[in-house]
Amino acid sequence: METENLSFYDKENMPSASKMCFGIVVSEGNKDIISDMLHACVDTLKENEALEENIRIKTVPSAFDLVYGAHQMMLRDELDAVIVLGCVIKGETSYADYICNGLSTGIAQLNTQSTNPIILGLITADTKEQAMARSGGDRGNKGVQAAVSAIKMVKF
Repeated sequence: METENLSFYDKENMPSASKMCFGIVVSEGNKDIISDMLHACVDTLKENEALEENIRIKTVPSAFDLVYGAHQMMLRDELDAVIVLGCVIKGETSYADYICNGLSTGIAQLNTQSTNPIILGLITADTKEQAMARSGGDRGNKGVQAAVSAIKMVKF
């Protein structure tokens, strides 16, 4: 995983997303990183034939709020999958650990309650440089990986 390029996937064996509807929930924190992830996610969905009108984007104030945002999108919109995009950069305290644990637990619970997948596109990093490497830098882009996962899980 440490050397994996998050943007690599086998394009030849991807299902078509032409009839799929996606919700994307993004957190407002770390805007530059999230913006790069969002653009890569949307571009990847479109590259795999998703129609622009079938991609709905909402924002929430923080990474922790992604669980609520994903749940509301699933309840209110007719979607085949929801993708959540966030970035948590560890500081000097354990606060980031609590946020990531709550977020991953919340998304896992939503996945057990929903008939449609909710994809966790979360960058967790010790530094901003590490996060940037995973949002379009030398490690690829987590937004691409989240979009690919969403398409494959809808087809699943």
